Amino acid sequence: MADTPRAQVGIFGGSGFYSLLPDVREVKIETPYGPPSDKVALAEVGGRQVAFLPRHGRDHSLPPHRINYRANVWAMKSLGVTDILGPNACGSLQTHIKPGHLVICDQFVDRTSGREDTFYHGPITTHVSSADPYCPILREHAVGVCREQGVEVHERGTVVVIQGPRFSTKAESRWFMGQGWEVINMTQYPECYLARELEISYVNLSVITDYDAGLIGEEPGIKPVTNEQVLAVFTANMDKLRRVLFRMVEALPDTSGSPARNHLKSARFD
Repeated sequence: MADTPRAQVGIFGGSGFYSLLPDVREVKIETPYGPPSDKVALAEVGGRQVAFLPRHGRDHSLPPHRINYRANVWAMKSLGVTDILGPNACGSLQTHIKPGHLVICDQFVDRTSGREDTFYHGPITTHVSSADPYCPILREHAVGVCREQGVEVHERGTVVVIQGPRFSTKAESRWFMGQGWEVINMTQYPECYLARELEISYVNLSVITDYDAGLIGEEPGIKPVTNEQVLAVFTANMDKLRRVLFRMVEALPDTSGSPARNHLKSARFD
């Protein structure tokens, strides 16, 4: 239909990212997998149409293990989105990665359970590679924009994704630290992988809000993480993150040649 809304870029983030933009249009998307977390807000940024969707819902009513990740990613695809920017609040597993820093992850480790994490239940068997789960073109772009904006950035890192909503024990956290992983989060999986299944380029921007429990005592002042602390640090860095995201959209590179956009055919037995 002629009036079907379209967007090139999708951002999983709350209303803080688009509340200052003019001419925001909200649309309700139906998917085969049920409703997304909220209505999708469409707005123009740098001459491109962008779709904003709060993964936890506008009122943050959906905990990580209750998010309908398939519906969220499908909603983006149905709008024509080819590139997704996925900012989220994360904990640090290494003392050199500090609150306020951004990490552009290149790997994930899945420690979740029971989440619907594929679109492909047959009859065509589909094995999508996740050896390199994030789009290399968008990752390089994100690092460059962070440096341009004067934001402290780590250009790679492994995020371990836990089930939530509880935070890790010290023992769990020290186990993750001992593996050399850098970031801990509750929402990166299966969000990033589902985007890959639909051949959407995806980049993660991990906003470090706290040190994880295993680092307690490693440096003075490191205390057990609280939800209030996470919210306070994320809010304090909102303007910085908004600048990075909007600049990424304005200067978005062509990702049509990315392996993230062209791998599904080789993943199928048909």
